[in-house]
Order: sequence, then structure tokens, then C-alpha cells
Amino acid sequence: MNRRNLLKTALASLSAAAWPLSAARAYPDRTIRLIVPFSPGGATDVAARLWAEKMKPHLGTIVIENKGGGGGAIGAAEVARSTPDGHTFVFGNTSTQVLIPTIMAKPPYDAIKDFAGVYIVCVSPTSIVVHESVPARTLQELIAYAKANPTKLSYGSAGAGTMTNLSGELFKQLIGVPEITHIPYKGSAPGVGDLASGHIPMMTPNVGGPLLEFHRMGRVRILAIASTQRIKAAPDIPTAIEAGLPGMVAANFNGLFAPAGVPRPILDQITQQTRAIMADDEVQKALIRSGFEPVLDSGPDETNKIVASEIARWTPIIKTTGFKME
Repeated sequence: MNRRNLLKTALASLSAAAWPLSAARAYPDRTIRLIVPFSPGGATDVAARLWAEKMKPHLGTIVIENKGGGGGAIGAAEVARSTPDGHTFVFGNTSTQVLIPTIMAKPPYDAIKDFAGVYIVCVSPTSIVVHESVPARTLQELIAYAKANPTKLSYGSAGAGTMTNLSGELFKQLIGVPEITHIPYKGSAPGVGDLASGHIPMMTPNVGGPLLEFHRMGRVRILAIASTQRIKAAPDIPTAIEAGLPGMVAANFNGLFAPAGVPRPILDQITQQTRAIMADDEVQKALIRSGFEPVLDSGPDETNKIVASEIARWTPIIKTTGFKME
């Protein structure tokens, strides 16, 4: 065990031991920091802000800090190194908790050892989207166009190593067109904006409210959802499997994670409060409008199991695609 992990283990032990003595003192006793490791306006940011707004009656002031970059690694790493006192969290997703630790040669944190899962709030599938100028109105037409013009296409993502990046690489691998160029952004929102403006021809973003609005306006076309089933927000859009591309499944979970060592009573308290707000029809409708599938019953144990199972699922896929990230 390295020095950092030894220190975290010691802090965790002290924190857990101190909790019964301080239980009478109201938690939290100061502002909560919620780090969103992506730019404002993206899918994860939207879900994080909704959660924070609904949790204010329970936790008081919650300050959101957007710290994009590194596919989410920069913001997540800061939380992994923070004091496990229950006042700093990251609203992470599959990219930060599964892909970055799996892809990077020297990841800045260990997804299993350095974090404590709290609650998976929602799931957001990625999608295959083109600008209106691209001559493809179905997924099969896009595949045919890509094969006939392998150097004319590029795709945008929310950043190197994110689920949206892996979704694009999986698409390239499945259709056999490795020449499609990847253009990473610092978050989904600026990429979707460039897509709608025609600066990039294609993107593989998570489905979110702004993307759905651009789709309905006709500025972009969502050709397929990379999920096993259609989403509630847009039931008219087929899945990639339905559109004839088996294996094209790539979705982001979005949820709350704490640095390892936060006392379990704190995690349980936040879980119970989150479960209560997730039972609210208005919260569910707000998430669905933004393209999310709400998760009504989650918690620390379930969250940690999902992270472990997704790491196991994506590791062989990453090896097959040959994806690498420094």
C-alpha cells in the first residue's frame, strides 16, 4: 500500500471512530462542495444541479464547482484527494468512475479504493447524431456514407476518455471505419453547440435537453440511441440495435461519489434523502425531459457494485477497440 493510501486509511479510521462522538452535532456544519468534473450545461452538469437544488432543504448550501478537463479526471482526482469528512463530493459518471481508471496508463486515482459510492441518480445513453448537412437520415445511411467517405467524417465528444469518446470509438470499430477523426471538447455542451452550428459533422453525445431541442428543430438528427431500449424522452428514436448495429450500447450513469473514508452514517443519510427526492414525480419528469432515465432505488452498496461491474464489462471492449489514453 502506497503512502497516499495509508494516509487515507488512517483518516478513514479516525473519521469513523469520531462519528459516534459527533453524531449529536448536526451534519453538515458548513457548505457542501459538489464538484462537477465537466463544463456547465452538459448532461452530467444538468443532473448535478437538479440534485443539488432539491437537496438544499436537507444539506443547506451546496456550492457547485465545474472543473472540466482530462475527460473528467481533473475534477474527480481533486475529490479523491480531499478530506473524507462528508463536505466534498463529485457528481461523477461512467467516464470518471469506470473509463478513466481503465484507459489511462497512469490514472490519477483508483476508482474502487479512492471513492465511496453514494447514489446513482440517473442513466444517460449516448447517441449517434449528425448535423443536418450530412446526407444521412438513418443509421444505415450514415454507415454507408462513412464507408464511402472514410476521411470526410469526424466526431465530437465530451473529452478524451469519456463515455462519449468510447461510444464513438466503438461505433468506428463496429462499422469498420477507423479513419473517422475524434475531436475532443471540454464537456458535452460546447461540442453539441458546434455540432448544431455545423462546425463538426457528427457527435456521439449523451442524450440531453439541448440536444433533443436541436433535434426537434431540425438542426441535428439523432439517428440512434446507444441503449438496449428506447428512452422515455424520445420514444420515436430507435436504438442502434433496432437500427441494425448490434453491440452499439454505451450509456453513462450519473451519480454522487465521496472520497473513500467518509463515515457510513453520512452516506446513509444522504442516500435516504436522495431516495426521497427521487420519489418526487416532478423530479422524475425533469430528468426524463433532459433525456435521463431516473434511478429510484440506489445506495452505497448498489453504486459500488455497478462501478465494479461496468469496469469488468468495459475492460475487454476497450482492449478490442485498441483505445489508448496517456
